[in-house]
Amino acid sequence: MPALLAWIPLAPLLAAGVIAFLPDGRGKLASKLAVGGLFVSLIIALGALLCTLKPGTVIVAPSFEWFSYGDVLLKLGFLLDPLSAGMAGMVTFVAMWIFIYSLGYMKEDQRFGRFFGFLSLFCGAMLAVVLSNSLLLLFMAWELVGLASYLLIGFHYQRPSAAAAAQKAFITTRVGDMAFLLGLIWLYRQTGTLLFFDEGRGLLETGALDSLAGTTTIGGLTVSAAASLLLLVGAMGKSGQVPLHVWLPDAMEGPTPVSALIHAATMVAAGVFLVARMMPVFELGGATGPAMTATAWIGGITALYAALVAVAQYDFKRILAYSTVSQLGFMMVALGTGGVAAAMFHLIAHAFFKALLFLSAGSVIHGCHEEQDIRKMGGLRKAMPKTFLAYAIGMMALAGFPFLFSGFWSKEAIFHSAQVWPGGMGPFVLTVCAALLTAFYMTRQALLVFFGEPRKPGVDHPHESPPVMTVPLFVLAASAVLLSLIGTPFWPWFEEWIHGQAAEFHGGALGEHGAIGLLLLSLVIVSVGVGASWMIYRKVSSDSAAPDPLGAKFGGLWGFLERAMGFDALYQKCVVEPLAFFAGGVDMVERMVFAPLMTFAMSCARACGLISKATDERALNPGFDATCGGLKGRAASVSSSQTGRPQAYLRVIGLGVFVLLVLYFWLGKS
Repeated sequence: MPALLAWIPLAPLLAAGVIAFLPDGRGKLASKLAVGGLFVSLIIALGALLCTLKPGTVIVAPSFEWFSYGDVLLKLGFLLDPLSAGMAGMVTFVAMWIFIYSLGYMKEDQRFGRFFGFLSLFCGAMLAVVLSNSLLLLFMAWELVGLASYLLIGFHYQRPSAAAAAQKAFITTRVGDMAFLLGLIWLYRQTGTLLFFDEGRGLLETGALDSLAGTTTIGGLTVSAAASLLLLVGAMGKSGQVPLHVWLPDAMEGPTPVSALIHAATMVAAGVFLVARMMPVFELGGATGPAMTATAWIGGITALYAALVAVAQYDFKRILAYSTVSQLGFMMVALGTGGVAAAMFHLIAHAFFKALLFLSAGSVIHGCHEEQDIRKMGGLRKAMPKTFLAYAIGMMALAGFPFLFSGFWSKEAIFHSAQVWPGGMGPFVLTVCAALLTAFYMTRQALLVFFGEPRKPGVDHPHESPPVMTVPLFVLAASAVLLSLIGTPFWPWFEEWIHGQAAEFHGGALGEHGAIGLLLLSLVIVSVGVGASWMIYRKVSSDSAAPDPLGAKFGGLWGFLERAMGFDALYQKCVVEPLAFFAGGVDMVERMVFAPLMTFAMSCARACGLISKATDERALNPGFDATCGGLKGRAASVSSSQTGRPQAYLRVIGLGVFVLLVLYFWLGKS
């Protein structure tokens, strides 16, 4: 297995590399390469998952030298433990069904093959993130994830909205990535290593952790807390936490399989995974230290904020997008309150039912001829019964319907972690309110899309999707239900597995730690949320232009929520416009100062060139030519005397001797 670990990310990355050299006309071959590469990853990932079923299993593949400078070696490597094994299994399994779904959804696209190349790059990069035994390798794969998301969100770049959404995602996440890079550098400077596990010398092992905890920086803050806060900002960017969440709702501009992949199995999961992987560093400051407290509160605020905004949205995929932001907030609350297992269980459960919901949305949009406004739908359960059944399972799992669905038990675990956190009840209250709103807006969406009568004007002749699109829905629906078997308090297999322990059946679990109270609270939350939504939206006007029942009552507040509380406008005023103004000032200085100076310098250089040319051609060249001509004439004269005949040379010598003798006798007499 250590030798095979690298092939889990390499297989899809190699497929992406080969697809990059294929012409667009070879789309079918590209799709086969992509699906085949991911299938290889899935088989190895499942084998790796089986290897970790034995409690306490941690496999560290031999590190390899990337490069060296002086005596310092930078090593990279791969790691297999329950955390990475669970993530790798989830990513490959969910992505495989999204790939299969894409075969039907994207078959008419002219860049069909290129799309699968980008998907392979995306999955390969994400798998490298979760299997890295080096924070540096994780960061490199992290950046590849950002690149792939840019390519996929803006896949239909001819649409201005898609191109803008891709740029927005790329630039916003770069803010978090810069903080991540600074935290990485700080950790390396303090510990001298970026390997997580390295025979006792790794970043997450005792020696390095003691070094981080024992060193303070500005304001008495420990290096561990400061670096953790920087890593948290990086996670906030990738996992869409307030205020770096603004890119995630716009990511739905990409094709629906991209939305499912980003919002379920890949990009947004990277931030949560980063915090979970670095939890030993986060916890050095204690359960209520700065890093843990910031994580819990940011998660709680994000969960409630996104749930409030989702209530007032009309775009099918945008509602699910804000739901993703909210659920990521739940995961951050669990991490901040020490519930790593609860966060990871919710992450994996969310991957299944959120992929299911996005693919169901894609099926609806496909069947409704690309219409996404839920106000123009209605009554689709009759025209699309298979999609409705799959959507209903995903909706109930997300809303937290009791007992049968994994979302219910994962939220229960998060509630428990937040309730017992010694830092206060604030995050717990925020998550409870967010859970109630989740049940409300998901029921609202289901009623407006699938119940009632078709609205006018609206969708004409909706139709069910083909089996290549509906089969993945039922597989993911079954997974969303079956996953609940390993996350109940009676048999907390997942929690014990993540912590490297053997799980045992515990029949009296509901009688401990206030579990019954939390269970009753969850039942009340779901009942109130679903009931309130049913009372308001069960009889909606058949006119698609009619105002929303809540919108008519709340007016300005509803508009405030519909505009996502003005975050985009705030960024436009406080960030985009000042930067645009600054850029305009730079442009004006360039045009009014530097451009004329450059023109003047160019004119001076040209004048110097003309003077040099005239001097060269009218003075230097003729003089040089005349000198050369004179020398040439004299040389010709001299050369004419060189006949090459000995007789001539002897006559000259004899004549010379005669002249010398005459001079000698003449001078001697005188």
